[in-house]
Amino acid sequence: MKTSADPVRDYLSAVEREGSALPADRRQELLADLAEHIEVARAERPDAAIGKILAELGDPRTIAATALAEAGIGAATGAGGAPRWDGPAGAPAWNGPAGPPAWSDAGAPARRGKVHPLVPLLMLTLSLAFIMAFPDGLGPLVGVLFRITGAVLLCTSVHWTAAQKTTGVLITAILPTAVIGIYNESGGPAGTSALLANLVTLALLAGTAVWLWRVRRA
Repeated sequence: MKTSADPVRDYLSAVEREGSALPADRRQELLADLAEHIEVARAERPDAAIGKILAELGDPRTIAATALAEAGIGAATGAGGAPRWDGPAGAPAWNGPAGPPAWSDAGAPARRGKVHPLVPLLMLTLSLAFIMAFPDGLGPLVGVLFRITGAVLLCTSVHWTAAQKTTGVLITAILPTAVIGIYNESGGPAGTSALLANLVTLALLAGTAVWLWRVRRA
């Protein structure tokens, strides 16, 4: 029997085919979530066979049926409708693209990241606070290091979708860096105006961090 050279691609293609009735954005989000979960499982369990990881993730038809039902396209899930994807036996049910599985069964891939989701949010928020508190010392250096590290941790975290990560990095890392650079190059006024601008930026960072915390995955 012919064996596929890329079982992960075949698996995702099967999910995409079975979920072809989903809106394009929901379908792509579902595929991105599954691909990320597979990548995390392979990184955490390098000795596990990819076939076992895919089997634990669930049957593509069942996953697609659950996503269709969650989108209001398929029939109601459960005994009288489309099959519901519950992951491995005894694992909590998955609630669609907005709520990917976080299994706790022995042998099932853990979906929680190794770094607590609060860590990158605090680093991104406190980066500006260090610069404001110690403008002439190590504050700017520490602030830049915090900002870079926080952005990297945010981008590599499993707690947010790709769109949420992109938005978070743009607002909390790239935008403040660009604004501060332009302000310094243009020789902007110091004193009260600079303090007010920093406070507004800090409020923006804190607000974005709160938003990311609220939309994070468990």
